[in-house]
Amino acid sequence: MENRNRQVLLKRRPTGAPTAADFAIADAPLPDPAEGEVLVRGIYLSLDPYMRGRISGQRSYARPVEVGAVIEGRVVGEVMRSRDLGFRAGDYVLGGFGWQLYSAVPGQSLLKLDPATAPLSTALGVLGMPGLTAYVGLDEIGKPQRGETVVVSAASGAVGGAVVGQLAKRAGARVVGIAGGADKCRWVEAELGFETCIDHRLADLGAALDRACPKGIDVYWENVGGPVRQAVYPRLNDFARMVMCGMVAEYNDVEPRPGPNLMSAVRKRIKIEGFIVGDRWQRFAEYRAMAAPLLKSGEFKYREDIVDGLDRAPDAFIGLLQGRNFGKLAVRLAEDPTRQA
Repeated sequence: MENRNRQVLLKRRPTGAPTAADFAIADAPLPDPAEGEVLVRGIYLSLDPYMRGRISGQRSYARPVEVGAVIEGRVVGEVMRSRDLGFRAGDYVLGGFGWQLYSAVPGQSLLKLDPATAPLSTALGVLGMPGLTAYVGLDEIGKPQRGETVVVSAASGAVGGAVVGQLAKRAGARVVGIAGGADKCRWVEAELGFETCIDHRLADLGAALDRACPKGIDVYWENVGGPVRQAVYPRLNDFARMVMCGMVAEYNDVEPRPGPNLMSAVRKRIKIEGFIVGDRWQRFAEYRAMAAPLLKSGEFKYREDIVDGLDRAPDAFIGLLQGRNFGKLAVRLAEDPTRQA
């Protein structure tokens, strides 16, 4: 075990798109767990679009990261030292904190993981927060019915492709994806079994949606915003549901973009609802109990984009906001002793 703790700090708040100059790499003493805490050595660090809001300083549903502090992030790791009776050294857990190699966190905030059940990294993706996000948003807002058309933006990502589309298909819906690039679209169609996937870079996205959705759109899963939302919105059917999960194309905007004309929301009786997965953590065990067997049997497909080394986290995060990742993005902080070579 190292005697110093490598960290990524917020050096300054970004204006527009983040740059490498907004982050600082530093070394600090190893944290010492207090009574009821455990020392976690990180193995995988999750990188997610919501982190852009946490470093902006704007008022939101969670307190922003302070300038000079370790950046927010969920970690899967190994317990190195425990002062909580529920954990012992060698346990694998979800819930270490931040862009750093080691963290001291309350034992009550951790979920013990069994690497024999699923790879550790999946606790940050298909069996973690992104999966729960998809499950809750689809179950409580989207409610796809057999024969309906569901459109999923960011369809190759950790939320849209890994769970939303696959759950919608299991409900009997016809699923159309939107993703960035031919490779991503091919994977969404071939591996996830979507009816089709549209490259959002097409010159006429609206015409492509008309071809893919000849009967209109009943459920739209919003991960992107911007031009994608502009193309989808006029094609929503009467009583359509628009699940507002994220708007990554707009996270770097300095000024808010104009929204859609909401007259059609009245005329078509469209339901538009945003949600935060943190309000639904009580359903996490329920979701994992449903999803873990599907993952183990191979019925749930997923893809990961793993970057090696904490020092590469800032560049990987910048790329995430630009759509460079392909699948659930995570940083490998240390070798995973549970993964077969």
